[in-house]
Amino acid sequence: MRVQYEELIKVAQSAKRRAYAPYSKFRVGAALLTSSGQIYSGCNIEISTYALTLCAERTAIFKAVSEGEKKFKAIAVVSDDPQYIPPCGACRQVLMDLAGNIDFIMVNGKGAGKVVKLAKLLPYAFGKKNLLRTRKKRKS
Repeated sequence: MRVQYEELIKVAQSAKRRAYAPYSKFRVGAALLTSSGQIYSGCNIEISTYALTLCAERTAIFKAVSEGEKKFKAIAVVSDDPQYIPPCGACRQVLMDLAGNIDFIMVNGKGAGKVVKLAKLLPYAFGKKNLLRTRKKRKS
């Protein structure tokens, strides 16, 4: 794995330690790498009403976007699970919309990593192109 990705994984592991998961005990950390080399971390934050819970991936990307970042290279996501954990559907859509087809690095609880392109995790993604096509049709 790239040296830059190893650093990203370390930041994600550190973020995982800050996870707030009192109900599920399922801690997740994420670290997002921008095109300029900045890293933004995030952890999952659970609320008693699970629908209001925020995943680590969305925490990281919302932090980055709120600071003016617009271009991204990769995101690393770590958990204690012995299997690789892919992003939930909401995170897949948010990442695709805001970051595009970046590298998604999954790291399991044993420390093993796997890199896949986000588009592989969200084939046939809905996005800006869909909305622009619809808007053009309405103007006709």
